[in-house]
Amino acid sequence: MHPNHRDLHRQLVRAAPARLSRRALLGAAGAALAAPAFAQAEWPTRPIRLIVPFAPGGSSDVLARMIQPGLGAALGQSVIVENRSGAGSMLGTEAVARSPADGYTLLLADLPYAIVPALQSRMPYDVERDLVPVVMVGAAPLLIFGHPSLPARNAAEFAALARARPGHYTYGSGGVGAASHMMGELFQIATGTQLTHVPYRGGGPAIQDLAAGNLNTVFVTVASAAPQLSSGQITGLGVMSAERMRSHPDILTFREQGIDLVAEHWWGLLAPRGTPEPVIQKIAAAMPVVLGAPEMGPRLEALAVIPRSDGPGPFGERIRQDIARYGQIARSRGISAQ
Repeated sequence: MHPNHRDLHRQLVRAAPARLSRRALLGAAGAALAAPAFAQAEWPTRPIRLIVPFAPGGSSDVLARMIQPGLGAALGQSVIVENRSGAGSMLGTEAVARSPADGYTLLLADLPYAIVPALQSRMPYDVERDLVPVVMVGAAPLLIFGHPSLPARNAAEFAALARARPGHYTYGSGGVGAASHMMGELFQIATGTQLTHVPYRGGGPAIQDLAAGNLNTVFVTVASAAPQLSSGQITGLGVMSAERMRSHPDILTFREQGIDLVAEHWWGLLAPRGTPEPVIQKIAAAMPVVLGAPEMGPRLEALAVIPRSDGPGPFGERIRQDIARYGQIARSRGISAQ
C-alpha cells in the first residue's frame, strides 16, 4: 500500500466507531481512494468520435477536419469525424447527448446550438441539461453578401434600397432558424427594412443561388462563401464585426456604415453531461496547442476564422447569452420551426 494510502487508512480506523468491522473500514478507505482514480487513468485509450451535426462540406465540417489531426496528436489517440445531419442539427446533437459520458464522443457545435431551442416547442434533449461546454474552437464574423448586379456597393446602400421598396429584395438562408436566417432578421431590425426570406435546405444551395443571380443577398461567414467570393460571383457588402477582417480589409464593418450591428458565428466542443472533469480539462488544455500550430494560422485566416480556446466557464456563458439573445429575436419576430 502507498504510504499516503496507509495514512488515510489509519485515520479512518482511529475515527471509526468500534462496532464497524474491518471489512467495512477497508471498504470506506477504498471508496475514498477511488475518487481521484479517473484523474490518474490513461485517458484516452481508444479513438474519439467527433460528431458534426451537419452534412459534409459546410463550415462546421471543414473546421472539424482542420482540427482533427492536431487534436488526435495532442490527446494521443485518433479522432474520427462523423457527420450526422438532419432536423436542423438536432439529430447529431441528440446522438451525443445520449452517448456514454466517458469522453469518447464529442460534439462540434456552432451558433445554431443556441438558436434551435427558441424555435422548437419540443426537443429530444435539453441544451443546458444534457450537454456541457468543453472548449471553444473559433469564431467568425458574419457578412452580408450580394450579387454583383445589385445596385448597392455596401450594406448601407442596400438598406436604403430595401427601405424604398419593402419586401422587394430577397435574402436566402440555410433554413428557418439557421444562423443565416437570424442574421437577416437582425439586419432588418437594425436597419428598419423588410426583406423577403427564402429558406433553403442548407447554406450551400443558398450561396449557389446567390451566385446564379436568383437571390439578392445572403448572410453567412466567409468560410461558407469563400469560393464564390474569391471568384467574384458574389460581393461582400459589410461585415458584422467591431473591426475589419484582415483577410478582406476592403469590406467595411456595419458600424463604419452607420449600422449598429455586431454578431459572429462560433464553433466549440461539447460533451455529454457527466463526462469526468479531468477529461474535460484535458481536452480544453489541448485546444490552444491545436490552434497554435504553425500550419493552422494561414488556414484559419483564409476562412476569416479567429481561433479561440475559451474553457468551459466562458464558453458556457457565451452559449447562455446567445440562447437569450436569439430567443428574444425569435419571439419578437414570430419565428418558429413548427
